Amino acid sequence: MSKAILYDATLCINCKQCEVACAERNKLPYSDVIAAEQKQSAHKLTVVVERGDKFMRRLCMNCLDPTCASVCPVGAFRKTAAGPVVYDERKCMGCRYCMVACPFSVPKYEWSKTLPLVRKCDMCADRLAAGQMTACSEACPTGATKTGDRDALVAEALERIREKPEQYYKHVYGVDEVGGTSVLLLSSVPFEQFGYPGDLTHDPLPMLTYRVLSRIPDLVTLFGTALGGIWWITNRRAQVAAVESGERK
Repeated sequence: MSKAILYDATLCINCKQCEVACAERNKLPYSDVIAAEQKQSAHKLTVVVERGDKFMRRLCMNCLDPTCASVCPVGAFRKTAAGPVVYDERKCMGCRYCMVACPFSVPKYEWSKTLPLVRKCDMCADRLAAGQMTACSEACPTGATKTGDRDALVAEALERIREKPEQYYKHVYGVDEVGGTSVLLLSSVPFEQFGYPGDLTHDPLPMLTYRVLSRIPDLVTLFGTALGGIWWITNRRAQVAAVESGERK
């Protein structure tokens, strides 16, 4: 069964233990300077964003039907049955299509390195494969971040909203956005306040791309017919002009 992460912002105390655990697991630097950074980067794959006394995590949403995987020409990104979207650095050719395609602007590029890679949270795929929870979930002291079966976490999130409607913004972010994601979010305020897009389609983005591409043969035929018509009209005008010129003589 597919795994997921549920983050409940109402339980978050901004201790940043999730950031520390993520850095340790991914062998990334972490310091007071990095802790103060309020955005994701190639060296900070998850971040706790502050808005006054409200908090929200930003990390890769690990979409159920990831656009990054669909646009990658070499198959460097792959969605696993367990939930994570994993990245094979050996295949990556640095085209960065994934960065352009991601609806959440997640993949980051190591611009400062001689041999740069794309970096993003992969939901601790190795830990999940070993039957463990993600590093961020294990480190969270309040239960604000937890790992579990996606269906069960969706049901739990909806139940929390039903039990305490005054505490939550009435939406579980990630259930339907772009076809659903493996990271689910709860908050007391609209998610747009933390940079999450609120106007995303409920259809998987790769499906929308397919719908457009599937019409290309029809468009090519139509365009070809139009060009043929333009050529015929232009040629006919030339013929008529030639005849009229000959008659005048």
